[in-house]
Amino acid sequence: MRGRPGDGQEAPPLPVGFSLVLDPDTVVRSEGRVVVGGDPPRTLALSTSEARLLEELDGGPVRTAEAGALARRLVDSGAAHPRPPRSAAPGRTAVVIPVRDRAAYLDRLLRALRASEDIAMVTEVVVVDDGSRDREAVASAAARHGARLVARPVNGGPAAARNSGLAACAADVEYVTFLDSDCVPRPGWLAPLLAHFADPEVGAVAPRVRPASPDRSVLGAYAVARFPLDLGEREALVRPGGRVGHLPTAALVVRRAAVGEDFFDEDLRYGEDVDAVWRLADSGWRVRYEPQAQVVHTEPATWSAYLARRYHYGTCAAPLALRHPDRIAAVMLRPAPAVTAAVLLLACPALAGVLLGSAVCGLPRHLRRAGLSATAAAWVTAQPVGTTLTGLGRALAQVGLPALPAAAVAPGRRGRRLAMMGALAAAPALRDWLATRPPVDPVRWTLASLADDAAHGVGVWHGALRSRTLAPLLPRFRSNRP
Repeated sequence: MRGRPGDGQEAPPLPVGFSLVLDPDTVVRSEGRVVVGGDPPRTLALSTSEARLLEELDGGPVRTAEAGALARRLVDSGAAHPRPPRSAAPGRTAVVIPVRDRAAYLDRLLRALRASEDIAMVTEVVVVDDGSRDREAVASAAARHGARLVARPVNGGPAAARNSGLAACAADVEYVTFLDSDCVPRPGWLAPLLAHFADPEVGAVAPRVRPASPDRSVLGAYAVARFPLDLGEREALVRPGGRVGHLPTAALVVRRAAVGEDFFDEDLRYGEDVDAVWRLADSGWRVRYEPQAQVVHTEPATWSAYLARRYHYGTCAAPLALRHPDRIAAVMLRPAPAVTAAVLLLACPALAGVLLGSAVCGLPRHLRRAGLSATAAAWVTAQPVGTTLTGLGRALAQVGLPALPAAAVAPGRRGRRLAMMGALAAAPALRDWLATRPPVDPVRWTLASLADDAAHGVGVWHGALRSRTLAPLLPRFRSNRP
């Protein structure tokens, strides 16, 4: 991977021919001279000439280097998103499929690839057999659909299998698409991803991963609504700490020049995709999430398989914390919202109201000059407090369960303490139920969510003890700076 750009080095402009669309949360004020939005939210002050360029970019393509520089600034802040030119021609593309057994899934995926119109953009398909027990079945599925087979002598895990596939691609391949065998791409999935590579700064792009159609069980409805690989319907620039902070490699396209043949850390059995994407972003490449492109992922059919997977996902938190010490924690907190949330939990709503009012009055002048209304200012201030409370509740449900016995035996109002902790742990589940309205009653939904969080938390504890680090079990504070 290339090195991170030096401090003070200006980012290259967005190429001529690209156009922009403002993020739905972005607001333009003061005749175009103030842009409020981005990820994380911020205020961008524009000069008069830049305000004119922004007006030209509203519906029009980048035509000059000056317009490209402004477009890059907006895209890199998250206040706007790029629209590649339709004339962008993709380069040579390979598909790499790591698999261990699951020959029926592999056959289904290869059949879908051959039937898709996107196959015209693919120059080769490489299947990596990662130490299957039934090698003949995997080899037969690959041969039946004209895929090239790379057989690893022993099982090395997803990271090792993907690295083997990456190394096996033809020398002239420019883009490599990783697809897991339990995925099925939807029609038209590849073209929107490859179009983003018309920007030479883009190193990777991922589609939206959707769960397969659910059955009528509680697990089926729950797994769809809380599907961990689905990053939502809104596009984003992917970076650590952002609204979309990582990407799953169940489906991911990378620029081959941006990654080495050891792109994935083979010491990681889980979380290798998070680590790889973070290192790619840290080295200066842009990473995009493009929900217009979609693939379908098959989910576990039983609660035991589902919770086992959640447990395994949890075990990667500690190894990731050792590699990225500032990015993994039980919950990320900002001091001011955390203090207000703590006051609320101590049942002092009057004091919490004073703190919120002080924060609203203390908003920076440039936000008030941007025309932020009193209602909007109150929302901007109160929203982080709600996010903090739900974050604390999820952390309690995942890694804080060992605190329950201590709360039960400590002197004082034990019943009140336990009730408060129970309500806090259940709050994220109820918030999700209200947001998604799944076909499951809130009681069973909450129980399923708590079981999900507990399984994940056991994995986090196991990984932390094995790696001898407390980092994923503790909160971490971040600056209040928006």
